[in-house]
Amino acid sequence: MLGFFDAATGFPTAVLTVALCVVLFYWLLGAIGLVDIEDGILGLDLDLDADGLDAGSVGAYMVAFGLGGVPFSVVITLIVLLAWMVCCLAAMWILPIVPLAPLSWLAGALALVASVVVAIPATAVAIRPLRGLFVTHSARSNESFVGETCRILSRSVERNFGRAEVETGGASLNIKVWAEEPNTLVRGSVARIMEYDPGKGGYLVIEEAAVAGEE
Repeated sequence: MLGFFDAATGFPTAVLTVALCVVLFYWLLGAIGLVDIEDGILGLDLDLDADGLDAGSVGAYMVAFGLGGVPFSVVITLIVLLAWMVCCLAAMWILPIVPLAPLSWLAGALALVASVVVAIPATAVAIRPLRGLFVTHSARSNESFVGETCRILSRSVERNFGRAEVETGGASLNIKVWAEEPNTLVRGSVARIMEYDPGKGGYLVIEEAAVAGEE
């Protein structure tokens, strides 16, 4: 059996030892604030909707291997760490029994590739509980509600008075609305949001039946 230090500094583990030192140095720089963990060199922006072909391709491969949902820096760190551990164990326990030097180099190269291959699905499993920590919630803009339907909550809707609720995907939002007079909007009516007026801080609505009739 090969010693730990010899295994970590000898071929093939030395390749991954260098890579591990690089990622550890990166995290050290991140800890002292010299690089942004999510936007730094290892934190490449892999937005799956990016127009760049390379970024989109890498992002697609990450999703295909179950590596999406966390920063790229976390993914690459775990892959390197797990591959290094597997390769180091192989160098300590398996490679020493290979009899001939040429075969030893070949076995070392295979162990290096195999350790990376094994590390990828292992990383996919390891990051599953981490995805919830990196979920981004974005608020909807006022204009994004234009075109949607809402249900009137107030007894009537006037030019300077009215309330309604609009569904926001799992929850309803109480909004200020107004409408041209006369209208038939009363509590429970369904209306269509036509525009947002920043001056009034509310939405112009009209009866849904009237919109459907025009369409």
